Amino acid sequence: MEQNPSSYKEKRIRKIIQLYYSRPDVQKAIFEFSKNREVCPRYFEGFGKRPDSLQYLGDIFEMAKKGATSFHCSEELWQDPLKIVTGMNETQSNELRIGWDLLIDIDSKYIDYSKISAELIIDMLRFHGIKNIGVKFSGSKGFHILIPWKAFPKEINNVKTSDMFPEYPRIITQYITEKTKERLIEKISGLTKPNKYIKDFQAPEQVMPDIILVSPRHLFRMPYSLHEKTALASVVLNPEEISDFQMIDANPLKIKIKNFMPDVKEGEASELLMQALDWHKENKISRGDSEEKITGKYADYKPIKLVNLSEKNFPPCIQKILQGLEDGKKRALFVLINLFRSVGIEKEELEKRINDWNEKNSPLLKQGYIKSQLSWSYRRKPVMPQNCKKFYQGLGVCSPDDFCKLIKNPVSYVIKKNLIENRKTEEKKFSRKDGGK
Repeated sequence: MEQNPSSYKEKRIRKIIQLYYSRPDVQKAIFEFSKNREVCPRYFEGFGKRPDSLQYLGDIFEMAKKGATSFHCSEELWQDPLKIVTGMNETQSNELRIGWDLLIDIDSKYIDYSKISAELIIDMLRFHGIKNIGVKFSGSKGFHILIPWKAFPKEINNVKTSDMFPEYPRIITQYITEKTKERLIEKISGLTKPNKYIKDFQAPEQVMPDIILVSPRHLFRMPYSLHEKTALASVVLNPEEISDFQMIDANPLKIKIKNFMPDVKEGEASELLMQALDWHKENKISRGDSEEKITGKYADYKPIKLVNLSEKNFPPCIQKILQGLEDGKKRALFVLINLFRSVGIEKEELEKRINDWNEKNSPLLKQGYIKSQLSWSYRRKPVMPQNCKKFYQGLGVCSPDDFCKLIKNPVSYVIKKNLIENRKTEEKKFSRKDGGK
């Protein structure tokens, strides 16, 4: 009887778990990388409790004896990971977070595509003056590229860089993705070796850096952790070893330990971050957890001037935003500026509404940040804010009413609601005049 491949792999990894994690060099590699990180073991049944951290070297083997198959950790660095509370607001997170590493996750259906992507990204990082880069095999068909927190400037324009998570890592990842895309298409499409790979312009989409990983409290597989589906180890590589790497090189019974954390210099990634931020502004990409570029029929929207505009004509999501927020204020600011401009609110009134709204936020957005966003917006034509549902659900303000079913964008809601209200007002005026005759 033919054995199920997944069943075979599960039996194999269960068989080697304790033997593998009993190795002192494996324990040391995992433990040293865990400093200031939230750590969570995974069992075949799912992840362990959160938050957790490694207190002692021996914790790794003890968890393995209880069935832990792999270990995962945060990109964010914390004063004390055990003080993390699920549902923390932005202020609480910023007070506890001391930094973050940039972790670019490259994954593909085919490891050769991931190799090409990894090499192009490393070339780009070096072009931006980053000489020390961490690289490891993901354990399946991808790679993880690491730039440590030490390499980033600690403050930009009086804003603490440690507070700008996940915004800054997302922006950098998008910048890298965009700048390597054409070369990636060229290289993948130019593969000449006969194989089963699809050589078309959709192929690069399979290997772009995964921005989903760049999110609060997201975990990634730790160096030298095993992978449940392949029974391979997440081995560390020198960048020059990527092209010749074969999955058999990650056999957990044969691997040799290397340090995943590169010895970077202070500020080594400053140029990369500044270039990414400049690119971000020039390309009109909104900041936040659900970034969305305005395209399609709304991209060339021309603002109109509404008469007798009242806040009661705003959709429920906007009314909730206007009550003040704890989280997502930067994304909300982008929405409000573009909504107000799209319905013809004049500059002076717009700024008054924005400042009144900010007074209700906890904590307040810095005036310098608001002024820079307003200034940047005024230099460009108005665009529609993000379409409904997903983006506003991410902000935690989506509570649709019956009227929401009829529209796809907050601007459409305001225009139609305002039109209806004005008609009702006109009908009442006409009714009074008619009744007075």
